[in-house]
Amino acid sequence: MTATEFDRRMLEALICPVSQARLDYDIDRQELISEKAGLAFPIRDGIPVMLVDEARRLAP
Repeated sequence: MTATEFDRRMLEALICPVSQARLDYDIDRQELISEKAGLAFPIRDGIPVMLVDEARRLAP
């Protein structure tokens, strides 16, 4: 694993800061997806950015 890869084991510890629901990992976009909140949180340099202001809104 390189320094920029996301450690999938983090998914066990992370939850959506808005909905408190579990997150799904989108490997292609390097995002953590919260379907319940309709948000995609970016992963930058292997680190999830769990700030709502940085999240992308998912299409309805």
